Amino acid sequence: MESPQNIKKRLKSVDNINKITKAMEMVAATKMRKSQEIALSSRPYAFAALDFLATISSLDAKLPELFKKRDVKKVLFVLVSSDKGLAGAFNSSVFRKFESHFAKASRDKATEKFKDEEHLFVAVGEKAFSYLSKKGYNVIKKFNSVGDYTTPEQIKPLTEFLTQGYLLGGEKKWPASNAFGVAGTGWDRVVAISTHFRSALKQETHVRRVLPIDFDHIKETVQQIIPERGKFAELIKEHQISFVPDKAKLKEYLIEPSPDKVLQELAEHLFFVQIYHLILEANASEHSARRMAMKTASDNASDLGEALNLQYNKSRQSRITTEISEISAGAEALN
Repeated sequence: MESPQNIKKRLKSVDNINKITKAMEMVAATKMRKSQEIALSSRPYAFAALDFLATISSLDAKLPELFKKRDVKKVLFVLVSSDKGLAGAFNSSVFRKFESHFAKASRDKATEKFKDEEHLFVAVGEKAFSYLSKKGYNVIKKFNSVGDYTTPEQIKPLTEFLTQGYLLGGEKKWPASNAFGVAGTGWDRVVAISTHFRSALKQETHVRRVLPIDFDHIKETVQQIIPERGKFAELIKEHQISFVPDKAKLKEYLIEPSPDKVLQELAEHLFFVQIYHLILEANASEHSARRMAMKTASDNASDLGEALNLQYNKSRQSRITTEISEISAGAEALN
């Protein structure tokens, strides 16, 4: 049996780890509540923006470039992960979803063009960059340090990068001196892989095509993120947000100074809202996953501490019993 001294050292180490994980759980819980509040509060606006996007995309008028489909030569994949670890399965679920999407697209006969497309990658978060780099993927840009509570100013560089690259297309090259420091051509499609916040105990990973914008993909996105119950589901009913616009009932708009210019600015803003909401949902999911991971670690440390404490008492009792037996045997020998 292990000596009481060694068990006591292990017990002290486990107790220290338990204190650390407990503190990290409390910090993660605080961040989780705030990030959830931000993400959930943004949902009504995000849903209204998506509804308006659906309305615009269903119009027969001349639409901005962000809505136009073209032959796909280059596809940009955006992986949204965390900068830090100790978040349970948060990052690995994103990577597994990405790998399964790639594998399915490669096997599916309906997507034979997938093999002929050139694939580019953007990493949002240090963990995504590390994963893509190890796998040997062509990472053209990395975005990190967006903070525990993402602000619109922190998302703006990402959305500008995505839209400018899409407007260039898969044939036109970036200017030699561009603000993002990238070379090569743009892209014809943007696909985002991120985690959507359902509840503190449940987060789902989704693959979404965010560019070009069209009604079918907006509808699919909304069906993935729309809550089935709760106050946000009621808000959608109150504001009569249908996400399925009837062309016969579409409102007529008088647009000044120019429909083309206004729709272009509006499309970019609504796309920004979509990406911002996507990152907010990922932030809330990250803190929720980290809190659960730290709670599990704390519980495991407590269980291990109890087991070691029992083992220590048994070892100590065994040593006392042995010493008493030796003393009794010595006394008998003297007699």
